[in-house]
Amino acid sequence: MQQQLPLDSMLKEQYDTHREELIARDIPTVTNLRDKAFAAFQKSGFPDSSQEKWRNTSIEDLWEDTFEHQIGIMKSDRNVEELFRCEVHNFDTEIVSLLNGWHVKNDGDMRTLPDGVIMGSIQAAMKVYPALFEKHFCQICDENPNGFVSINTAMMQDGVFIYVPDGVVAEKTIQIIKMIDRKEQVFVQTRNLIVLGKNSQLSLMHCDDSINQQSSLVNTVTEIFLDENASLELYKLQNLNDQSGLVNSTFVRQMASSNLKTNTLTFNCGLIRNNITVNLDGAGAHADVLGLYLMDKQQHIDNQIQINHNVAHCTSNELFKGILDDEASAVFNGYIYVARDAQKTNAYQNNNNILLKPTATINTMPFLEIYADDVKCSHGATIGQLDQEAMFYLRSRGIAADNARLLLMYAFAADIINHISIEPLRQRIDDMVKKRLRGELSVCDKCILHCGAPEKQYHFDIDLSKL
Repeated sequence: MQQQLPLDSMLKEQYDTHREELIARDIPTVTNLRDKAFAAFQKSGFPDSSQEKWRNTSIEDLWEDTFEHQIGIMKSDRNVEELFRCEVHNFDTEIVSLLNGWHVKNDGDMRTLPDGVIMGSIQAAMKVYPALFEKHFCQICDENPNGFVSINTAMMQDGVFIYVPDGVVAEKTIQIIKMIDRKEQVFVQTRNLIVLGKNSQLSLMHCDDSINQQSSLVNTVTEIFLDENASLELYKLQNLNDQSGLVNSTFVRQMASSNLKTNTLTFNCGLIRNNITVNLDGAGAHADVLGLYLMDKQQHIDNQIQINHNVAHCTSNELFKGILDDEASAVFNGYIYVARDAQKTNAYQNNNNILLKPTATINTMPFLEIYADDVKCSHGATIGQLDQEAMFYLRSRGIAADNARLLLMYAFAADIINHISIEPLRQRIDDMVKKRLRGELSVCDKCILHCGAPEKQYHFDIDLSKL
């Protein structure tokens, strides 16, 4: 039993005191899962740096703040419609919003879009679609979860539910926007469940944002199920303030011939932990798991990626890139598991990092665990500084040192940006990366995809293939 933290004690007291309020809208299955998860959390508590998977992330730093965890709905005095606007040119999305962890009910608890896609509050989903909900809820996440996942299951209040029925191709990208707007230091728990039926397709964007500079701790668990021949593009955009922490756990289960592309783009946050677990459970399934992180000051990011090849004839590609400045730090732990009967597996993993100052640090740990003999697997990691030959190439063409440095960083990051298949979104992210590299992008007072200031265009007239 680990040393008990004040937050542990507060949450345990809350669960005992407010259990009836927490389970008031549950179906019986969820109540049972809550109790089991709470018992697991009582036993384990939150993870700490004594555990192997957490030893390079000082999660204890989060406990320096005293967080409040409110059971009831936390409202905002702001105009909700203004908060959740997205004005990317030619980018038409369906928006589902969470404010302080609660679904914003602009159009009711649940919506059925014209193309048949269903989305809304996860609290409502367990009542409206109980069979579908019970089939997948808590069935995709790890059997032995860490304390963050356990307490999320035990005390989840709301979140997002998305269901794409068999054969449905979503006409629009769905955008999940999560905002924190509180004067108090809050601990927010959200739970998402995303289910794609057979032969269905969906593009999904998941945005985490802060409105002010107040400290917060956001604990999100997302479960995703892709049925046979389903296809999902998932973009995660993270831009919280430097005082906040985000623990983001995503679990994916893929069936035969399904296709996943997930791209995690991190621009700002005090501390971020991204746990991504992908289970390839059907022959012909493929996963592209990509990420880009741009960290400075004393920011810290920890990407823990696990791809499990559980059956034969599956493929995966994992690529994460990072640029670290000042005293920023990063951890990358890429784990590929190939089961004994998972023959004909193709799995590739790579993590590349640029450290702009000697004070920036990266711990990168690519790892393969292979029990099949007819496979093609590789992993690699690089840590370095800007290429001096490329710098010379740019300087010899009359480009100033600062601009040459910016171009090299952009060329490094563009490998991830170019995987964004939605053109208006790719252009917007491309511009945001350029701003971030110039030090001009900070936490916005609105969604990171909605800037009130006039757009400032950046053009790099140089052959990036030579960098």
